[in-house]
This record gives sequence, structure tokens and C-alpha cells, in this order.
Amino acid sequence: MRNTARWAATLGLTATAVCGPLAGASIASPATAPASLYTPSALVLTIGQGESAAATSPLRAVTLTCAPKATGTHPAADAACAELRRAGGDFDALSAADGVMCTREYAPVVVTVDGVWQGRRLSYERTFANECVKNAGSASVFTF
Repeated sequence: MRNTARWAATLGLTATAVCGPLAGASIASPATAPASLYTPSALVLTIGQGESAAATSPLRAVTLTCAPKATGTHPAADAACAELRRAGGDFDALSAADGVMCTREYAPVVVTVDGVWQGRRLSYERTFANECVKNAGSASVFTF
């Protein structure tokens, strides 16, 4: 049941992030056509307490659209998109914040990312030892 709820939330937020800009759009005329085409980048990020996404329900979920401009419900969309661009869209390559000291408390937090990054399908899951370690894992992508 929990996994079904996670997928329903993820699919709903992905559809909103990807198709939201299309809502209410009329047929494009030459005057409103974009100057250049871009590759879509729209993601849904979730956070839950537990060791795996299959065993937890999301506590928070945000959308992040990085093309054509940084938007979404992510509180730091501009910074998160810039950080992802520097990492080439590779969440494992995100750099940890320097000088952050975290306790060795084990209170697992799982982060999931689903969507499209520069035109390619993306599905990512990572479990952090606790909230502090999660926040230290990137400057802004996982801090929501």
C-alpha cells in the first residue's frame, strides 16, 4: 500500500511538472514560438524516514524543473538546478558540504528522484544515515 501511494504521488507530481506548463496553452504562432528548443529536465524528489523507498511513505515531495528555467516547488530551485548541472545530472557526484559535523545517530532517511534529466529517464534512490548526513550530501538539491 505504501509503495502504491509513493508511485501515485510521484506520477502525479511528475505529470504536473512536465505537463503543467502545457495547461491552457494555445496553438503556438510564429510570434510565440521559442527561439530554440531545449531538452526537458523535470524531476520529483521525495524524502521519507526509513531504509528503503519500498518500506516508507514520503514525508515531503517537491518538483524541480531545470529547463527552460529553474522552477518548481523546490525551495531553492535555482541553486539546485545549478548544482545538478555541475554534476552532469549524476546524483552520486553531488559534492558534500565542507566542514559539516554530523552525529553518528542512525535514523535512516531515504531520498528518491524520478523524472527526466536533459531528455533521459532518471530514477534514483539513496539512503542516508540521518537528516544531517542527507543535508551535507549536497549544497541544495536534497535540502527541502
